[in-house]
Amino acid sequence: MENKGPQNNNSQQKPSGKGFKFNITWIYIIIIAILIGSYLFTDNTPVKEVPFSTFENYMYTHKMEKIDVYSSRNVAEALIVKDSLKQVFGDKYEMYAKEPKIRTRIPSAEEFSKIYQKAKDQYGLTAIVDYKESRNYIEIFLYSVLPFLLLILFFVFMNRRMANQMGSGGSGGIFNVGKSKAQLFDKSNVANRITFRDVAGLAEAKQEVEEIVEFLKNPSKYTELGGKIPKGVLLVGPPGTGKTLLAKAVAGEADVPFFSISGSEFVEMFVGVGASRVRDLFRQAKEKAPCIIFIDEIDAIGRARGRNPNFGSNDERENTLNQLLTEMDGFASNSGVIILAATNRADILDKALLRPGRFDRQIHVDLPDVQERKEIFKVHLRPIKINETVDIDFLAKQTPGFSGADIANVCNEAALIAARKNKTFVDKQDFLDAVDRIIGGLEKRTKITTKFEKRSIAYHEAGHATISWMLEHASPLVKVTIVPRGEALGAAWYLPEERQLTVREHMLDEMCATLGGRAAEEIFLNQMSTGAINDLERVTKRAYAMVSYFGMSEKLPNLSYYDSSGNAEYSFTKPYSEKTAELIDAEVKKIISQEYERAKEILKKHADGHNQLAELLIEREVIFSEDLERIFGKRQWPSRSDELLAQNGENGKLAEHSEGNSVENAGDEE
Repeated sequence: MENKGPQNNNSQQKPSGKGFKFNITWIYIIIIAILIGSYLFTDNTPVKEVPFSTFENYMYTHKMEKIDVYSSRNVAEALIVKDSLKQVFGDKYEMYAKEPKIRTRIPSAEEFSKIYQKAKDQYGLTAIVDYKESRNYIEIFLYSVLPFLLLILFFVFMNRRMANQMGSGGSGGIFNVGKSKAQLFDKSNVANRITFRDVAGLAEAKQEVEEIVEFLKNPSKYTELGGKIPKGVLLVGPPGTGKTLLAKAVAGEADVPFFSISGSEFVEMFVGVGASRVRDLFRQAKEKAPCIIFIDEIDAIGRARGRNPNFGSNDERENTLNQLLTEMDGFASNSGVIILAATNRADILDKALLRPGRFDRQIHVDLPDVQERKEIFKVHLRPIKINETVDIDFLAKQTPGFSGADIANVCNEAALIAARKNKTFVDKQDFLDAVDRIIGGLEKRTKITTKFEKRSIAYHEAGHATISWMLEHASPLVKVTIVPRGEALGAAWYLPEERQLTVREHMLDEMCATLGGRAAEEIFLNQMSTGAINDLERVTKRAYAMVSYFGMSEKLPNLSYYDSSGNAEYSFTKPYSEKTAELIDAEVKKIISQEYERAKEILKKHADGHNQLAELLIEREVIFSEDLERIFGKRQWPSRSDELLAQNGENGKLAEHSEGNSVENAGDEE
């Protein structure tokens, strides 16, 4: 029995020899071989070319011993008698001494025979004439066979190249252009397999897709109650939030075939190719049902019909969409085929694609909150060597608005910075430097600034810091720097409050803090610089949003001109009259003026603290929230992030306590 296993394995082994693969190098090899063969098999004896009149003169003067006439080529060659070599070949006669021949072109074999007969009759020519039917096989091959051979080789080469470009391997080609290019994954061949354990946060989204995987593994659990699994699930969210990662986790967890394809791979310049690829994809999926199809960036083919930027000039995209709609829920049902799709532009998708029966569910994958960022950091910090200075709670609070991809970039950048400094561990400062670099860009300490410019930047940034510290709803400050970074001459880092609901006071306080830089320049330096352009842009946009979108103005209350359907993008008129536009402009100016005056009042009230902060910034170039706390006192309003982390911590302790009780109770029962 022990010997039987190896014998069977040997008998089942297949030959490992690889098949012949065509390469363009073979064309060059064939051409070189032909040239070498033509050189070797061609008579290379030197022959002197002469005009026919000279040839005829030599014939009359008895300088020829033998004449060969090739009628097929209209060529005559004559062997010269040895006594006449110097007269015929001149000083180079020694080169022709071995086989002295001359060659000329004749009108035809019949005309030459008449001339020869005349020379024989009148001049007593004794040279022998031999008429030959010569065939030059090298020339026949070069002019007749080789062009067709090269054409065939070129066709084979282009066929293989198109197959490789289309990702269809050896079986592809120009005749298989309509075949689906989806990659098939199953449990045995998924490289670098990702599971739901690798997806941090996104609890609700994971629950939805886990339910799909569970249905495919155990369908009777749902069908016994009369339920049906949705045919399509659409993952919607900003870039980098983990939509594709969720799909990879489904591929890693599912015990069914998983087809992965991008929406752009359906789009081709040839008419009908996209629809053909959709048909072929679903044909393969039905053969392997139950299975999952994942279409990434589905907006490439799912854009609403009639809203294309080309105004209908490209019908191929719409034909592909129509075929996809039919395959998902047409006359013939595709039972057992579930479609996952991802997009960050759900507003432009066709309504027919989003109706029940096609994409029954839309899973919103939003940017992670502070607790979810903490979980994401735990996942990405697994392979990184960190020391005790790294606080995951602090990092989670330090990265508001970051997506999962951004957090992964922070961890990688921190490791690179630590390696650049020859450290053995990644510490807290490396993560702070990584966040600063991702947000603001690389520090430009070599950029030269004058004392006047440095003072202006310091007073400007100190104005932001002072007002944000004194207002309840402004974002708390973390760090202020006057070191140039990216395109900015100075920067202030805040911890924006991740609010679920924003009230008017929140927006006004943020606007006031943003205008603090320009206000500080006017009060303390009696100047206005161009450094406030970004602040003014943000304030103006926020004020217009308050008036025209959120209905937060006195003269235009409870009115919103925001179009959530997206149809306003293709409209050439405003949704309000010119009189209303003037009123909107007046309300925006009023709001900005009020907040600017409010900022100046706060700065005048705390002028000593502001000036002390600005001088400290000039001296040290970088200050932190601890410096503001020492100058102005502790900020009296708690941070919402701290409150959320505290609540989640208490919930976690309660969950651990309840699990411990359940384990103890189970032991008592035993």
